[in-house]
Amino acid sequence: MKILNKKILSLAFLSIMAVSCKKWVDYNPHEDYVITEQDYLKSETDYRTMLVSVYTPLQWLNQAVPVGEIASDNAVSGGENASDVLSLQQIDDYTHTSVNSTLEELWKSAYEGVNRANYMLQYKNTNLAGDKIEFAGKDAMYGEVYFLRAYYYFTLEKFFGNVPLFTDKRLSLSDSKTLKNATKAQVYEQVEKDLTEAIKVLPATQVQKGRITKYAAQALLGKVYLYQNKFDLAAAMLDNVINSNAFSLVTNYASMFLASGENGAESIFEIQYSNNSPYYNWGGATRGQGNYAIQQCGIRGLNGSDAMPYAAGWSTNLPTQNLASAFAAGDQRKAATILDIEAYKTANPGLNITYQVAPYKNTGLYNQKYLPRKGETSGQVELNYLNNFRIIRYADVLLMAAEAYNRAATANDTKAQDYVNKVRERAFGDQLHKITATGTTLRQAIWDERRLELAMEGDRFFDLVRTGQAASKITGFKVGKHELFPIPQQEIEISGLVQNPEY
Repeated sequence: MKILNKKILSLAFLSIMAVSCKKWVDYNPHEDYVITEQDYLKSETDYRTMLVSVYTPLQWLNQAVPVGEIASDNAVSGGENASDVLSLQQIDDYTHTSVNSTLEELWKSAYEGVNRANYMLQYKNTNLAGDKIEFAGKDAMYGEVYFLRAYYYFTLEKFFGNVPLFTDKRLSLSDSKTLKNATKAQVYEQVEKDLTEAIKVLPATQVQKGRITKYAAQALLGKVYLYQNKFDLAAAMLDNVINSNAFSLVTNYASMFLASGENGAESIFEIQYSNNSPYYNWGGATRGQGNYAIQQCGIRGLNGSDAMPYAAGWSTNLPTQNLASAFAAGDQRKAATILDIEAYKTANPGLNITYQVAPYKNTGLYNQKYLPRKGETSGQVELNYLNNFRIIRYADVLLMAAEAYNRAATANDTKAQDYVNKVRERAFGDQLHKITATGTTLRQAIWDERRLELAMEGDRFFDLVRTGQAASKITGFKVGKHELFPIPQQEIEISGLVQNPEY
């Protein structure tokens, strides 16, 4: 939703009846049928329509998931050649600088979300005209706004560190030079505050799938605590979700990543995508309603019989052999996470599969969780896949809680084991693979389990950074530099922000 505000002031010198005077002439945008912010937030419908616009930039954070894998030991950039989506190649090779189109888009998208949330919060109690608009469910609706602003700021903090923090209003272009870097503690404090406010008013369930619930806010707050090493708080918050009995681990792990598995029993928070209104704008590839990242994962030049479920793509975000080797025999998650196309072709001769070997950084493996499938797109095919991103799942909550209990001031390894073993029981379909370790050995086992359970879902790089494992796991990672990505150079030049170390 665009909010246009245009005002033209002209200075005229008029002489009337030999008397000279000076007047300001104000332009009224309504004369040209231009909509301004004065026309909004006059009814419940206005508020609810504006809420949808606060959700929209979630879809634009499209590349956050691929970056979280490509920057880690889980995936490589792949593609056609060394300059194919150069921004991702640089992140993969650890040659990225402050001039990087992917990182710039993530920055802009997250702050667009912040700005839209701020606009709604600015006029929460009264609209621009000073009118108080009340309706049933307004407080709960604002819980969604608080969650969304918290999510945008948490994303910015994970990627960029000491980012500008503003909460009181929607900023205009003229405000850009007033921005300053906030500290990590200040950003996290605001995220915690917003999520706490959200939890107070959000419902436990929503009629419309994809809308934020109280449990989503509790899960995200638990994750925020975990990222700050506030383990006791994290354990208690995550237990709210676990003890609610509102979620369960689905028996068939792979089914979660099918269209039929979206927003299912294990889903706590998903970013919703659809293909109902075909999008054609290549100039805004990540800014349609469809999931552009699905096309990236596909197998280049793929063809086969009508019975073959997969569609072709660009061979980007390829799982590594290192990840494939991390799965133990019998772990159903491997086949659900990684597709070995040559093995699949051999096992299915009747599908008459042909394909082009990934030209660059080929691993022979593809991202099974988010492979493009036939019939799941529309319009400009590459831009309109309907696949949701699974951002927080119940298994993630169990593993975060397990880690929190293991690292709490008074560790509870028994509870930690119980939570991680629930995840492993689902992975192997039996109770023969339980973890019995304690202390630091259990901690590493939990971290390793997170890699296997959440592979290709966007968490791996950030998990390695926050647990201090990045330097030992990622080729090219430099301690003191690569824990954060560089703030986009344009923001440094326009707003005078302080760049992250060594960029």
